[in-house]
Amino acid sequence: MKPAGDEPPGLLAARQNGLRIGYAAGGFDLFHVGHLNILKHAKSQCDYLIAGVVSDEMLQLTKGITPVVPLVERLEIVRHISFVDEAVAEVVEDKLDTWRDLRFDVFFKGDDWRGTPRGVHLENEFAAVGVEVVYFPYTVNTSSTILRRALDALTRPDAAGLRQPRTSTP
Repeated sequence: MKPAGDEPPGLLAARQNGLRIGYAAGGFDLFHVGHLNILKHAKSQCDYLIAGVVSDEMLQLTKGITPVVPLVERLEIVRHISFVDEAVAEVVEDKLDTWRDLRFDVFFKGDDWRGTPRGVHLENEFAAVGVEVVYFPYTVNTSSTILRRALDALTRPDAAGLRQPRTSTP
């Protein structure tokens, strides 16, 4: 947990002015239009948007993936998106711990969590502290998983014409 008074000035001002503070977490690896859509929709439903950029270690722990783009670069990309008021590294698995540090009013999540045991648990935990959970649909036909697969295919030695030509032996 952050020490008292360690809030960024923008977040402190938002809180003091009674603004609705939103939090949207994601890996934001291989940043694409789906990521942009989630942040855009999230900002339309709050006054101050914090984007939680999931750390390399947390992505490995929770999804079993190693990001292509390192955390420091993902943070830099996300903090320059016009819809984002602040970008923070998400370094803990428990979203309630993140809430204890940031005290957001609404939590944005992809609709693949809706109705799942994890989603219901998250909704119940947040309801107990007065946080609304809002789900957004993922953008059809684009995802980091699809992009990661394409990159993997392109980097195989036999991909994209990189296969060594066969030579006939005399």
